[in-house]
Amino acid sequence: MSEQHVVVVGHGMAAVRLVETLVAGGWVERGNTLTVLGDETGPAYNRILLSAVLEGVHDERAITLRDEDWYAAAGVTLRTGARVAEIDREGREVVLVDRSRVAYDRLVLATGSIPTLPPVRGLVRPDGSLHPTVHAFRSAGDLRGLLAALDDPSRPVRRAVVVGGGLLGLQVARALGARAGRRAVVTEVVEGADHVLSRQLDRAGASILARDLARLGTTVYTGARATRLVPSPMPEHAVGVRLDNGHVLATDLVVLTAGGRPATALARGAGLEVRRGIVVDDHLTTTDPSVHAIGDCAQHAGRVSGFVGPAWDQAVCLAGHLLDETGAGTGAAPYPGIREVARLRATGLDVAVLGDPEAAAAAGGEVVAVTNPVTRSHRKLVVRDGRIVAAALVGDLARVGLLTQYVERGTVLGPHEPGDLLLPERRTSASGPADLPDTAEVCACAGVSAGALRACRSLDEARETTRATTGCGGCSDAVRALLATRTPALTGGTP
Repeated sequence: MSEQHVVVVGHGMAAVRLVETLVAGGWVERGNTLTVLGDETGPAYNRILLSAVLEGVHDERAITLRDEDWYAAAGVTLRTGARVAEIDREGREVVLVDRSRVAYDRLVLATGSIPTLPPVRGLVRPDGSLHPTVHAFRSAGDLRGLLAALDDPSRPVRRAVVVGGGLLGLQVARALGARAGRRAVVTEVVEGADHVLSRQLDRAGASILARDLARLGTTVYTGARATRLVPSPMPEHAVGVRLDNGHVLATDLVVLTAGGRPATALARGAGLEVRRGIVVDDHLTTTDPSVHAIGDCAQHAGRVSGFVGPAWDQAVCLAGHLLDETGAGTGAAPYPGIREVARLRATGLDVAVLGDPEAAAAAGGEVVAVTNPVTRSHRKLVVRDGRIVAAALVGDLARVGLLTQYVERGTVLGPHEPGDLLLPERRTSASGPADLPDTAEVCACAGVSAGALRACRSLDEARETTRATTGCGGCSDAVRALLATRTPALTGGTP
């Protein structure tokens, strides 16, 4: 097969995983070329950890995924600050805003999602800019703007309102309330649904989470919507946020985390099929055989996902298919569909959701749940045909690794399950890391298997494998436990 030139539009986490997989599979060595066009000017970064940088537990440089030197060494052309204006499908070229053109044999759209502004009057000024107290929180640029506002001595920030009680909103709220080495900010969350994390948790699980938020000093207003920015009712604060019940919250800062939508403008302008996202088949191919889409912008089997895990799965799957076409012989399987593992990464809050428990229950799954307000824990399993198909855990995540394996592998439950799985004090031998097969995924954040960790010859190699420097902290306990079973040489530090 003749040389293939792949052009990737986008430089986020899905794009980086695609490039890494192609490079590891020998894409460049086989005489093919690869160009990445990134809209942002800086290096690619782990967006999961933006709130950790806001809190101060990570430096922004530490969440870099791959720098320019890595791309150069890998033989990949990286162009940052390169915004694509349109796709010329007939000429197989992408047209940048400066009207320069880049030819492709295969085009991969990894354009992610764009934030949606809630319908709050006064957010946007007549010139189209946001009100000076208002900040979106989706990108590294947003993070820098928010940090600058927090550190501005001329306008002290003592109170903040976060609009949106989803995963990102709660992470930002906790980051503001627990800023390392700086004065914490009193934070209030406004959520239109009747409970927080309404997409992931039922009322019982959300009630446990709400108690934890209150204990940590974050006030949550559920069933309420922000409607307008008004003068502050308290002169010491910058602005007021009026809710639809008439209540006004005095604040110095408003952070918008209320959602986003797939970035589909390029695909729509090129005449590709677009519904909610860019429609792709089981090979992540659009209605044009030479154009693919992965990540937040892609819609597969009627579903889109805003989570990193599915984006990485799609990137690896597409890379396998592209490599197969060059004779690499990876034997890539069709993309099996979106699998979601949602983790709330926030200081003092522990939440993990596997799949979609509410949808699985509505589809006829049997629900087994235990809620204990005293221990501030909630565990909900949805079982179908003797297998766990979805789960939600709040407060105690000791079982999340084992449950993830049960869901991923379709394990048939034993005679005492799922009861034993709801009681963390009763552990089975199967939960030990030494019992995990090499194919078991230990680190859902970075897609690292037990076998990959067992093969590490040093702690530094383990850190590189798990992307520890990018803060793959959500799985650190499981990774540490597995390394302890590997060899004493790897127990001197944490991955």
